[in-house]
Amino acid sequence: MLKDHATVPLELGVQGDSRVRSSNGLDQFFAAIQGDSNLSILDLGGASQANISCITSLGHRLYSEDILYSLDDCFGRGSDALRNQSDALRVRRFFEQSLDFPNAHFDGVLIWDTLQFMTPALLDRTVTRLSGILRPSACLLAFFNADERAASIPVHSYRIMDAKTLALVHRGDRAPAQFFNNRSLEKIFQNFSSVKFFLTRDHLREVIVKR
Repeated sequence: MLKDHATVPLELGVQGDSRVRSSNGLDQFFAAIQGDSNLSILDLGGASQANISCITSLGHRLYSEDILYSLDDCFGRGSDALRNQSDALRVRRFFEQSLDFPNAHFDGVLIWDTLQFMTPALLDRTVTRLSGILRPSACLLAFFNADERAASIPVHSYRIMDAKTLALVHRGDRAPAQFFNNRSLEKIFQNFSSVKFFLTRDHLREVIVKR
């Protein structure tokens, strides 16, 4: 697996109730689909008119699922939520609800910050399922908080402003199920052909992975 690492500057601004920032990971994602048309893209951050408009304006199809909603719906938000992620019936319901797609169906997946709220066992199964629904050479984009001392981390909805810029809308805070560094992420995505990291100044690790 090809690995690449970079630390990039961060540009911040405010637009209404959103925080606007540049994103090298998003830039890499759009570069990967540039020149193609009629691709199928999956957005796991829930339906967003900004994202729908951006992706469809490029001639692609966008499918939306709110995987954080599915996590809460299937496993709960209380003290037992993480333990519930090992319950076989709940896990099956989670996959049926959020990732029930044909194999090799998508040319890209926008995961955003959702994976960091899964226990190791559920995360491994989710990454395996994502690999299954991606076509060869397809890309996925994921974000991970890099502050290993934080007891809780912010959750955002991500709105695509353009190919290099995101608006982050705060959805609240929650405790991560686990923390990630470059080495652990390389292990999680070891069956993919490449993984590239961008560590930003606001403790966000952007990861672009190629199937």
